[in-house]
Amino acid sequence: MTTKIAIIDDHQLFREGVKRILEFEETFEVVAEGDDGSETLKIVEEHRPDVVIMDINMPQVNGIQATRELIEQYPDTKVIILSIHDDENYVTHALQTGASGYLLKEMDADALIEAVRVVAEGGSYLHPKVTHNLVNEYRKLAAGVARSGSYLQAVEIRRPLHLLTRRECEVLQMLADGKSNRGIGEALFISEKTVKNHVSNILQKMNVNDRTQAVVVAIKNGWVEVR
Repeated sequence: MTTKIAIIDDHQLFREGVKRILEFEETFEVVAEGDDGSETLKIVEEHRPDVVIMDINMPQVNGIQATRELIEQYPDTKVIILSIHDDENYVTHALQTGASGYLLKEMDADALIEAVRVVAEGGSYLHPKVTHNLVNEYRKLAAGVARSGSYLQAVEIRRPLHLLTRRECEVLQMLADGKSNRGIGEALFISEKTVKNHVSNILQKMNVNDRTQAVVVAIKNGWVEVR
């Protein structure tokens, strides 16, 4: 089944680069392009893409505002925000408006393809660096809750060996650390394909849709260190 994609970004060279990467995938089809958020509704109405890749900073209507308006009228359309900002406030704002994904423009081709595939299938995808920043923010909040009197209660880490293999526990920890598939592969001296297989097994065993949900569940259960 073909995933139809629209790209909205005011930088033509960047837009063309994204299009070229996506069209290497046989199941992806870029059906429309735009250079400002003000074109979003017209593009979606005319071309009905499954996924809209949206720049966050555009001259007339920014990606956040365009996403909000789009989701209100076409709630089934999936949006991935592109940004140079990794601050959790930007990410939270984007997700609150209805975006299903958030990618930094420093992403590699594999991350872009994986994000589109995950989002098109109904999941959510955050750039690994963004995930790491959100985890750090969660740690600060958790520390505030755990603080009692003048001391901080220690959080005991219990690896989910009842659910995952030891290698999968290692991969889960690295997901929480914000590492990409490539970074995990380099750290564990395994191929990216093997990493993807481990991640797929983790998601299935944890009964979650994507790596972000896996990290959140792992943190709540004390299965990973937040560092």
